[in-house]
Amino acid sequence: MTTTATKKKTTSKTTSLELPKNPFVFEILDLVSKQRTKAKKIEVLKKYEEKPLKMVFIWNFDESVISALPDGEVPYSQYGEQTSNSGTLSTKLTEDVRRMHEAGSFSLGVSDKEGRTTIRRESKNFYHFIRGGNNSLSNIRRESMFINLLQGLHPLEAEIICLVKDKKLSDKYNITKELVAEAYPDIKWGNRS
Repeated sequence: MTTTATKKKTTSKTTSLELPKNPFVFEILDLVSKQRTKAKKIEVLKKYEEKPLKMVFIWNFDESVISALPDGEVPYSQYGEQTSNSGTLSTKLTEDVRRMHEAGSFSLGVSDKEGRTTIRRESKNFYHFIRGGNNSLSNIRRESMFINLLQGLHPLEAEIICLVKDKKLSDKYNITKELVAEAYPDIKWGNRS
């Protein structure tokens, strides 16, 4: 009996490194955070290496990348709520995550009936929100574009972008600049803005 109990303990601690095809960035970050060793974290980062993920890390960890957006909470509403309801992103995310728990689905992917987009698709627009990226935008236009981007993203992807804008990704995910630098030695840090 103790052998069976020991086996169950051992297998329950092992986290699969498999994610669905084209996983959301939040799924990758969650999987990295769940790993207990630095080597496993790096293995996950290398396995799911892609340019948009690196862009998220650069925006968050590179001190020379400065957000052109105000720090703090972001006003946020879903499509159709814009005229009737205002709130913060945190409030809306909590509501959306609760609905996902009720539905039992976090990785909506193709089955996302609301047609949400991903960081993978929207990363090409990140330069608008970085100092030196698109200086021709007015602050009002930039903030409107940012809110529109967030409204189109899966709620947990939107949360990542808000964390990154304030360089607070490590507040939620157990990932450091040193870990990212070791996993992705091709990232050149500094001299970006």
